Amino acid sequence: MPAVGVSRLRFGAGRRGRILKTISLSGVSVLAVLVRAGDALAASEVSSVEPAHMVWLAALGGVFAFAITASLAYVRNRRISAERIEAMSAETRDLRLYVDRLESMLNTDEQRIIAWTDAGDAQGSRVGARPGARVGVWGVIPESSGVPRAPAQLLAFGSWLEPKSAERLEDHLLRLRASGEAFSLTLETRQQTFVEAVGRTAGASAVLRLSDLTGDRQQQAELGARNTRLAGELATLRALLDAMPAPAWQSDGDGHLTWANAAYAHAVDATDPASAVRGNIDFLDAAAREAIRRDRQPDGTFAARMPIVAAGERRIFEVTDARSLHGSAALAIDVTELDRIRKELRRTEEFHGRTLDQLATAVAIYGADRKLQFYNAAFRALWDLDPAFLDGNPEDGTVLDTLRAGRKLPEQADYRGWRTKMLESYQSLAAREFWWHLPDGRTLRVIANPHPQGGVTYIYENVTERLDLESRYNALIRVQGETLDNLSEAVAVFGSDGRLRLWNPAFGRIWGLADAQLDALPHVNDVVETCAATEDEADAWRQLAGSVTGLMDSRTHLAGRMERRDGMVLDYATVPLPDGGTLVTFVNVTDSVNVERALVEKNEALQQADELKNAFIQHVSYELRSPLTNIIGFAQLLSDPKFGELSDKQSEYADYILSSSSALLAIINDILDLATIDAGIMELDLSEVDVAHTVSAAVEGLKDRLAEANITLRTHVPGDIGTMLADERRLRQVLFNLIANAVRYSDDGGVVDVTCGRREGNIVFTVKDRGCGIPQDMIEAVFNRFVGHDSGARRRGAGLGLSIVKSFVELHGGEVEIESREGAGTTVTCTFPARPEASGRVAAE
Repeated sequence: MPAVGVSRLRFGAGRRGRILKTISLSGVSVLAVLVRAGDALAASEVSSVEPAHMVWLAALGGVFAFAITASLAYVRNRRISAERIEAMSAETRDLRLYVDRLESMLNTDEQRIIAWTDAGDAQGSRVGARPGARVGVWGVIPESSGVPRAPAQLLAFGSWLEPKSAERLEDHLLRLRASGEAFSLTLETRQQTFVEAVGRTAGASAVLRLSDLTGDRQQQAELGARNTRLAGELATLRALLDAMPAPAWQSDGDGHLTWANAAYAHAVDATDPASAVRGNIDFLDAAAREAIRRDRQPDGTFAARMPIVAAGERRIFEVTDARSLHGSAALAIDVTELDRIRKELRRTEEFHGRTLDQLATAVAIYGADRKLQFYNAAFRALWDLDPAFLDGNPEDGTVLDTLRAGRKLPEQADYRGWRTKMLESYQSLAAREFWWHLPDGRTLRVIANPHPQGGVTYIYENVTERLDLESRYNALIRVQGETLDNLSEAVAVFGSDGRLRLWNPAFGRIWGLADAQLDALPHVNDVVETCAATEDEADAWRQLAGSVTGLMDSRTHLAGRMERRDGMVLDYATVPLPDGGTLVTFVNVTDSVNVERALVEKNEALQQADELKNAFIQHVSYELRSPLTNIIGFAQLLSDPKFGELSDKQSEYADYILSSSSALLAIINDILDLATIDAGIMELDLSEVDVAHTVSAAVEGLKDRLAEANITLRTHVPGDIGTMLADERRLRQVLFNLIANAVRYSDDGGVVDVTCGRREGNIVFTVKDRGCGIPQDMIEAVFNRFVGHDSGARRRGAGLGLSIVKSFVELHGGEVEIESREGAGTTVTCTFPARPEASGRVAAE
């Protein structure tokens, strides 16, 4: 059976003829097959028909039908595809034409367009595009704009943009390609031109359009860049000013504060600069602002030093203020320390000038301009020059010429050359020394010391007497030798090798060393073996030997005392000498030690006697008080009429017993109080005390004495004196003793004034009498115990009153002052603190 085939269709000319030919050939083949099948079926009718042949025939017919149907469908699809391809080809041609027109339009406009068709990896924008990304570049921009023409160089943004502009563009492209974030930037090229960059997304593409800015837009971009640069500079400048410790601020045209740094806020005690600006807190006071307004220069600047209170402290500031049409800016630098240092430097210079003026050595200082700046009195006296000439700041050469004219310089055959050599000191780096032999016989040592900042300091040392001094040196050495030989102290000098170098006769005499032994210059160890008679002496000598033979760094002054076996006491000392030797001295202090010991023993005996006295006073006081109390009690019983009437004489005797016993009890009580104070156990019962009442109570207890002595007592107590913290009983006792003492030493019919008042937080009591007064030689002793000034029968006392007063006043933390003049009376002033630090218990010092 012939095979059924269908030819492959192809595009091009004559394709319809080839399709019809294929279909016709296929139809002939199908007809032939059908004829052959009919012949086979007719033959089968003649013979017996088999079932297998029938099945095969049916299948074959189905195949033929499917083949015909498929061929017809294929032909139809081919025709439709050809039509579509033709339409697409036409559309492609139209699109290419459209794209060409668009490219032409883009290339005619002054702009460059870059499109990335891949929006995935934005890092490709830094190098053009990542592998696989499609990049398109269109348009033209003049090279004068700074944008390169080559696409590869164009995509390398860092090669033609400023670093900051390139970094900004790449960051925005990164966000554009990653998240589609559009942007519009003005970029600065390396040629200082400006380019506008606009980034947008178009479908799946990222598009960057670069445009050259011209005309107003160029000026606007330049102004924007300038504004950004100025804003950055202003921010940098303000950051610098904010970091400075000096207050800085800006104000507008109306004088309102617009900006301040942290130092300004600290100076005006503001929490921060913002609060200082909001509150418009002025750093300058009214006087400073008026001075700025008054003394401002025509160019709007002001600079001056003025005192200003900053952070609660008055300091000196160097204020600089600059004013413009838009406001003013100021800076205040704290120059308090600088001003202090300048004043200190000025004082130091004046002090150095006064010091140099006191020197006997002539000094002259010339500046860098070779003019005289300073000279001392010795310089003027040395050359006998006119002060008016020196004060005119003459040049160095002029001074030399003047001295030569007065024949005060060394005689020189070539004066001009000598003068030039002297003036070379201004170019020298080290000090130079000259010897001048003057015509009048004097010899000067001249030192020219150049100053690092220019100028020369001349020192003129008169060495005329040096030869004379050198000639006297040997005589002086001999005098010193004779002096050492006649000293009573033993002196010996040991060399650095430990051997004896110098000694005086007293050294050999004290230690019993023969002249021959000393002339042999023995070693210090040999001297130790010879002189150390006891173990104590050996220890002292070993210390001396260690000081003599020790190293230079370990040698120090050594001093001590040595007691010899023969009873002699020696004080020894060592002095290290600069040449490595050691000076050893021995002083015989036997007599001084004996006197000192006697004084110490006497002092100990006096202390023991004082302790015995105190013990006796305490013992007698306590032993006398008990029987005296009994005497007073029985005397009061005798005086009481309930126990029987007494005659007038008996009553008088009983009154004498009571008065005498009371006086004796008061003395004993005073002694006990002093003993208590000495023991350090005195207690003060501090409370609020009515001062006026206490003075009245003390006066009340002395009315009998006042009446008996015909003494007028005047009190001067203010009504508002108030209260004080004190021990009322001790305060009354102080006043009682003071008034009693004044009464005792007042004349009959005299006047005693008691004054009380407050002064600087203290309570002051003053008792003044007009009696006999106290001799000046006894003023210091009146407060001692058992010391009194007897000037009549009524003026005798135990000598304890003022001692008690002083002790109680000092226990309260106060002080006592006494003023007296013999024959004019005495004034005692007691000052009590209104609120003593002690409370309750106060111990005596």
